[in-house]
Amino acid sequence: MRLQGKVALVFGAGSIGSGVGNGRAMAMLFAREGASVIAVDRDLASAQETRNRIAAEGGVCEAERADVTVSADVLRVVEACIHRFGRIDVLVNNVGIAELGGPVELSEEKWDLVFDVNVKSMFLACKHVLPQMERQGSGSIINISSLASVRWAGVPYVSYGASKSAVNGFSRYVAMQYASKKIRVNTILPGLMNTPMIVEPLAKFYGDVDAMVAQRDAMCPTGKMGDAWDVAHAALYLACDDSRYVTGMELLVDGGLSQQVVTPARP
Repeated sequence: MRLQGKVALVFGAGSIGSGVGNGRAMAMLFAREGASVIAVDRDLASAQETRNRIAAEGGVCEAERADVTVSADVLRVVEACIHRFGRIDVLVNNVGIAELGGPVELSEEKWDLVFDVNVKSMFLACKHVLPQMERQGSGSIINISSLASVRWAGVPYVSYGASKSAVNGFSRYVAMQYASKKIRVNTILPGLMNTPMIVEPLAKFYGDVDAMVAQRDAMCPTGKMGDAWDVAHAALYLACDDSRYVTGMELLVDGGLSQQVVTPARP
């Protein structure tokens, strides 16, 4: 019960289909550890599925819908969380998308969309949550980045890598600005993960789902990709008081992939 009495606001807490992505896993694990959770997703039905799973385990969770690129939506959810639970101890910014293509292939519209979803969303969430954490005198913010923010990961998606690099820089700046106020900001960089998010965009690049999984497993030093629960357990550490002296950190959850040379994948 490392989060007993705490309130966690998780943006991107749904998942594609009935699977368990990073956001759903984090919301469920936080609830298991005693937190009251607000699960937010653009797809309300998906957020409700997360809430239902938590409720079935005896946890406390409310579901909300929001478009994280719209300031009014984010503010509404933040205010709903404060009204319902009185505080926000943990903020998770997990919403992210990927678009294949380098500078030549990618359209300007898709470039802007990726940055709006992957970076602006975190800016808006912090803008509206930080005043509450400052009033409380404490808080933990966890931003989900990617191994692609610091190195080539085998797939040409320049907007994704660039936007996740921006997430790292954004997180460091906020961490330093608010460190004296006992508000911690840390970033998780997942490596190759077997989550529902990767199937749709990457299966086209690799040819089919089975080929994609096999090739990505083979790229990992451990011989297998990680999953959403690996990210969730890292987030739990950053959310709870065990990490009270940790801020401005970029935590790689990649099975050692960042330490080896990656051979570019081919379709």
